[in-house]
Amino acid sequence: MPELVAEPQKRQLDNDEQMATMGLLQHLEELRRRVFYSIIAVGVCFGVSWYKWEAIYALMRAPIEFALKAHKMPTELNFTNPTDPFNLSLKLALITGIFIACPFLLYQVWMFISPGLYRKEKRYILPFLFMSVGLFLGGGFFGYKVVFPVALDFLIGTGANAGMRPIITITEYTDLFLTILLGLALIFELPIVLGFAGAMGVVNAKFLAKHIRGAVLIFFVFAAILTPTTDIMNMSIYAAPMILLYLLSIGVVWLVHPKQRRKRREKREQQGQ
Repeated sequence: MPELVAEPQKRQLDNDEQMATMGLLQHLEELRRRVFYSIIAVGVCFGVSWYKWEAIYALMRAPIEFALKAHKMPTELNFTNPTDPFNLSLKLALITGIFIACPFLLYQVWMFISPGLYRKEKRYILPFLFMSVGLFLGGGFFGYKVVFPVALDFLIGTGANAGMRPIITITEYTDLFLTILLGLALIFELPIVLGFAGAMGVVNAKFLAKHIRGAVLIFFVFAAILTPTTDIMNMSIYAAPMILLYLLSIGVVWLVHPKQRRKRREKREQQGQ
């Protein structure tokens, strides 16, 4: 009889031991370490990117060159301050460095939160990294190949049809370019953010599905703010991936919610008996 009582207690103790216990100072020290590693990684990638910034700039200006040529306009970009090209090289190198270091940065995020997870939950590190990096880079690629060229063609075409000639500075163009690419790259992380919220029990799939109309409205508001054009077509192109990602997030939240994980665990225990 004592053994029967001790067995559940032992099993509960084993589960508790799977969770790493850390105090506030230990959490702060761990955060400091992860931030330090991240800064070093971004710094190294920044140095490599700055060495090749002219090649990166050529990729960045390709969409505007294509749009200007399509409307038979000069393709040169201008600058109004002698320091603009140097500042541009630093900005491009920093953003590119962040993109290159993205897998390592997300790994540091995982290492910071992993002490608060059960041992079985730590096996999700590879899916988390692949999904996070894939969505981040996918958002940037979608912006570069789809949203940005369509927006530039519309904007320059509007001026060309009215007999206007653009004088585009590298600073304004770079800001527009980075706003769209980084904005979409971060928006594509929506399934990861909602997935964490679902794993902590903050939201559930039923709640997200119930408020899908409100989410669609919010996505179009974001699209109206972030997209450089005002026409419905371009806003729809911007909002469409957000809606698809939201639908994907509903499935992710359902899969990782504590209630569903508890049901799967109970099912495995019943099958093991």
